[in-house]
Amino acid sequence: MLRNLLKAKFKGRVVPVNPKGGQLLGMPVARSLAEVSPPCDLVVIVVRPDSILDVVQEAAETGHRNLLILPGGFAEAGEDGKARDAALRSLCTQHGLNVAGPNCAGLIDLLDPDHPFAATFLRDLPRGGGAALISQSGAIAEEAIAASHRLGIPLGNVISVGNAMQFGAAEYLEHLGSDEACKVIMLYAEALGDNGSFARVAKRVAARKPVVALIGGRSDAGRAAAFRHTGSRAPSDAEAASFCRDAGIVRVTSLRELLLAAKALAFHPGGIGRRVLLLSNSGGPGVLCTDRCMDEGLQLPPLPERLAKSLRALYPDEAVVANPLDLLADAREERFGDTLRAVVEDGRAHFDAVLMIHVVPFMVDADPVVDRLAELAASAPLPLLHAMMGTLEQKDAWIRRMESAGVPMFDNVEDMAAAAGLLARRRDDS
Repeated sequence: MLRNLLKAKFKGRVVPVNPKGGQLLGMPVARSLAEVSPPCDLVVIVVRPDSILDVVQEAAETGHRNLLILPGGFAEAGEDGKARDAALRSLCTQHGLNVAGPNCAGLIDLLDPDHPFAATFLRDLPRGGGAALISQSGAIAEEAIAASHRLGIPLGNVISVGNAMQFGAAEYLEHLGSDEACKVIMLYAEALGDNGSFARVAKRVAARKPVVALIGGRSDAGRAAAFRHTGSRAPSDAEAASFCRDAGIVRVTSLRELLLAAKALAFHPGGIGRRVLLLSNSGGPGVLCTDRCMDEGLQLPPLPERLAKSLRALYPDEAVVANPLDLLADAREERFGDTLRAVVEDGRAHFDAVLMIHVVPFMVDADPVVDRLAELAASAPLPLLHAMMGTLEQKDAWIRRMESAGVPMFDNVEDMAAAAGLLARRRDDS
């Protein structure tokens, strides 16, 4: 916990507290909360469950009002846990305490780089950016953090809800909805508590920014597993679909979809229409991308005649002037750039987005291609997505260049097409 606060470069006062005193990571350790004056804005409790109530009582007596409790051992832990839960609730009511958790993995907020915060025992911090995750599973949060680095997802906020004694998904969703730095909200849930209250909040938030939900327990066996996990009653598949549709939430049915949606919607929060143009320099990936686009309910309209005529003048005879376009493997920055410019000028009324496929063969220097595409993308009036395939010696630099121009990057065409489908669903649901 302390290591992550320091790693995040939290700028506030941090006071380790332990009865043994001494030093921890170079900082003096207070022996009790009574030694912490003035009271801190937040007390993070990471002691054994049977010691938590004593710490809460001490916090109340020393003027500490806001608590984040990570350990479990409460309503989910049999009769002893239920008794501890009731005692904690009583202390909160008696002393006016605010409690996040218990039984959670903590909170991470890197949305505002000037005020970073990470009170969590998760093993790593997310990449940073405008996406947020509210999760009823610490393991799902851990995987999302790992994927933020692996897949380039701009994840800057992670909230582990835990038992949600006072703050549940609805409260966190309301908060993120009002945070201008948050561009898209992911939700993993196995139950939504008061569905009416949550739906009202979700509808308000989804009208301003995309909310994407993965609701665990679609199957009978999955619902049974969810009940054993958290004691919650997961909605049926039909109930989950109806709930999300009515609330304006984009519903996904896999973790992979949730992560792809977060990446795509962080760049294109308003979504896209279903008419897409595939711009590729390789036939095979274009075929696979076309198949996946069809699976996603996207449309590949034919090229308008004016655009087709201008492209035929640019290409060698063996290139394919159709949708998908095939610029051929030897396409360099001139052919890529001239094609994208023509598509934007002559195709903007016919297509809602352009999906670009860039295979990097050994005989073509990809660096100037990326430079040219990024230059044009920065002012393109159409939403763009881009997949780069092959051996990418400068992969990280190329990705940074394109994404700084507003183009989400993918390392395979099927993920790009799936992301485009999710963007289209956002437009349908909003």
